[in-house]
Amino acid sequence: MNTAIKVLLLALPLTFATGLAQANNSAEGRWRQIDPDTGRAKSIVEIRRTSNGTLNGRIVELLNPSRPNPVCDKCEDDRKNQPITGMEIIRGMRADGAGKWKGGKILKPDEGKVYNSKMALIEGGRKLEVSGCIAFICKSQVWERL
Repeated sequence: MNTAIKVLLLALPLTFATGLAQANNSAEGRWRQIDPDTGRAKSIVEIRRTSNGTLNGRIVELLNPSRPNPVCDKCEDDRKNQPITGMEIIRGMRADGAGKWKGGKILKPDEGKVYNSKMALIEGGRKLEVSGCIAFICKSQVWERL
């Protein structure tokens, strides 16, 4: 076998592994939001990078909603009375080191409240710890990568 082909065949798995490692260092992608009180999945959230480099996330699917086609009737901003499916709930998350983001806001649609937020990849990027805080009171959830 030609030496160049051998080198190529050996390099392909390394290239693939490097790509996976880089993908797991980003919060971009689809996440299953898990309710910490019930342990049940509530929604699927898709996080994307914006043109200014921040991360935003929107609910792409509600899992077992309490009512059909719910809207954010408790919201007080531009999302008031808008459908929750498709709604942007994460805004303006900025990188804060490897696998961490802060400075953004997160909306809890069932309450209509917006919290200061931060996120951090855990378990090798397979999970995302998402925190929302008002003053010194914080709540966290762990989301699973899809």
